[in-house]
Amino acid sequence: MIVIAHPDDAEGNCGGTTARWAREGKIIHYLVLTNGDKGSDDLSMTSEKLARIREQEQEAAAKILGVSGITFLRIPDGELEISPGLRRGITRLFRFHQPAIILTHDPWKPYQLHPDHRAAGFLTLDAIIAARDHLYYPDQLARGLNPCRVKEILLFGTDSPDFWVDISNTFELKLEAVHCHRSQGLTAAEVQERIRNRALEVGKAKGYLYAEAFKKIVL
Repeated sequence: MIVIAHPDDAEGNCGGTTARWAREGKIIHYLVLTNGDKGSDDLSMTSEKLARIREQEQEAAAKILGVSGITFLRIPDGELEISPGLRRGITRLFRFHQPAIILTHDPWKPYQLHPDHRAAGFLTLDAIIAARDHLYYPDQLARGLNPCRVKEILLFGTDSPDFWVDISNTFELKLEAVHCHRSQGLTAAEVQERIRNRALEVGKAKGYLYAEAFKKIVL
């Protein structure tokens, strides 16, 4: 399961890994926490229209990568907060989907400016613990949702990577998925080139052509 703050956060950070795992037969689900309704330089754009566009872009990108499903929480962009209620809701989704591996933002990245990225990471980690222990939200268990024991957490956008995935065979799919996010300017040649150069740089450290890097936490 991949938990992201905004539509487009997954493709740039772990799109190659997603495509590789989908090819290997893994079931992958996106949880998109906000609707991304603030991310535009177009002065004629409205929040309502942008949210619809970005959701459509996310669906198209996920389809390219082989994602099995998406849950949109549609929290307004910039208003994602760490709260007991939201942790409860994310815990319920983890217990429903029973993911073995969860990918999300590294909330401890130094100088992480976007509050939604920080909140998404911390909320995900908090909910992983809550989903594991049966005394958290026993009403969920009463409705047939069993505790969920996540085996691994992969934090992307990290400054402390210790786990690399070879995406040499899926990098072009990653680029194609990123290209879906037209409203964010991700179709620009310089953006695509920057993504390619970053994957080359990360891959070089481990002897791969292209790679993505994560901080791995084993539970």
